[in-house]
Amino acid sequence: MFAQFLVHIVDDSASLRAMTAAILDEAGFGVREHVSAAELLATPARIDGDCILTDIRMPRIDGLEFLSRLRALGLTIPVIVVTGHGDVPTAVRAMKLGACDFIEKPFHPETLLTALRKALCGTRSARPDIDETAVAEHIGRLTRRERQVMDLILIGRTHRQIADELAISPRTVEIFRSRLMAKMECGTVQALVRATLKAGYDHRVCT
Repeated sequence: MFAQFLVHIVDDSASLRAMTAAILDEAGFGVREHVSAAELLATPARIDGDCILTDIRMPRIDGLEFLSRLRALGLTIPVIVVTGHGDVPTAVRAMKLGACDFIEKPFHPETLLTALRKALCGTRSARPDIDETAVAEHIGRLTRRERQVMDLILIGRTHRQIADELAISPRTVEIFRSRLMAKMECGTVQALVRATLKAGYDHRVCT
């Protein structure tokens, strides 16, 4: 089904490259593996695929620098970044640099495939963009406490850290998180990051 699509995997971990390649190969994607961003950037003409999947933390050229250099070269190929668990601030920076999505390790195969389908859909067919006005309206419906929880989520705080900072219980944090995600119409933190960035929302914690 996806044999016509080529995905570049950039990761310094041989085991993670192999695991990711196996998932994509089974789903029918074409795959090229690269041990570093430097290897791929050395010959920009080789970047002829449909999407790049890159780890964030790599030696010499990390994922953020890699993304920055791709854009400096004028390459608009969709890039999905893979981050460590809870590393939301890094993902936010990546998306500001032009990444189309991010996923957290360890990821489920379907999470990876869903991100790829969305990235490819965005390049091969028309897709409705995020409605900035609607996002602003959603944010306006949040209570002060929900805004506080959202802001802390967007700077990478865990539930326990949010609970300690706001002097509430982790269970209460979960309740506020559930409410704000429903009001924002976002099913994942990735979607929340995309929506708030697109709307130009300032992630500073409200007081």
